[in-house]
Amino acid sequence: MAIGGLIGLLDDIAALAKLSAASLDDVSTAAGRATVKAAGVVVDDAAVTPQYLHGVVAERELAIVKQIALGSIRNKLVFILPAALLLNHFLPGLLPIILMMGGTYLAFEGAEKVWHKLSGQHDDDKPAVEKGPEAEKKIVSGAIRTDLILSAEIMVIALATVSHQGFWSQLASLVVVAFVITVLVYGVVALLVRMDDVGLQLAQRDHSGVQALGRGLVTAMPKVLATISVVGTIAMLWVGGHILMVNLGAEGTGWFNAPYEWVHHIEHAIHESTGAFGSTLGWSFNTLCSAVIGFLVGSVVVGVSRLVPTQRAHSK
Repeated sequence: MAIGGLIGLLDDIAALAKLSAASLDDVSTAAGRATVKAAGVVVDDAAVTPQYLHGVVAERELAIVKQIALGSIRNKLVFILPAALLLNHFLPGLLPIILMMGGTYLAFEGAEKVWHKLSGQHDDDKPAVEKGPEAEKKIVSGAIRTDLILSAEIMVIALATVSHQGFWSQLASLVVVAFVITVLVYGVVALLVRMDDVGLQLAQRDHSGVQALGRGLVTAMPKVLATISVVGTIAMLWVGGHILMVNLGAEGTGWFNAPYEWVHHIEHAIHESTGAFGSTLGWSFNTLCSAVIGFLVGSVVVGVSRLVPTQRAHSK
């Protein structure tokens, strides 16, 4: 091969390498932006999941978290990602409708937990492994089902962030987001549910300060997990209500988009008039309104779901 041809070939290879590096850089940058955009739902996901481990013996906690995490990856890559990309390409108008169905389900789950608590009924706190493998499967399937809704919201938010890119760049970015989000969420969950064991190990050390820290962790973790359970219920109402409000506001007309416009207007007014804390206060107002909407819609669904079996019983 002539020297000139070899140099030309090397130039082509170098140009191709630069193009590949730029593409990878675009994917990583887009995935980072998409992950940040979805951060609010990530917090909700991390708050919701630990409540499913209530009453589970310590030896099974990490195994259950692993099963839920694998189910979450399957949700994102096998179900949500292909469906979202296809719908975004062929039927983009269906995405808000699917999101609203998911938001309604989340609102229903959150409201059902609130009404169950207000009714004074008590759950069976017997550890799941003492009830048998079927009870553990029920815990895992319930958590994965809820994760499907939250994961769909995460992936659709991420898709909106990278929608200007080509198909393959979108696909690569969303795969990165799926893995990063899942590792982040379930890594935090695993850390939370095992923190009491860390406390026990620290309490057995020789140093008095370390022992005190360990005893403090052991004492605090049941309260922390109980608080997270409450936060998880609120998160269901918040995310469910927010999905409904935003998508109705974007797609609806007349009174359908009135709640979104009203909340958005007041949120903007709070942001403009309260100085340095404006963004935090405005976000808090939006979150409160979303949770209220979620609770109201969820309560209607709870009422309907309880009324239908009653009517069926009367008709027999």
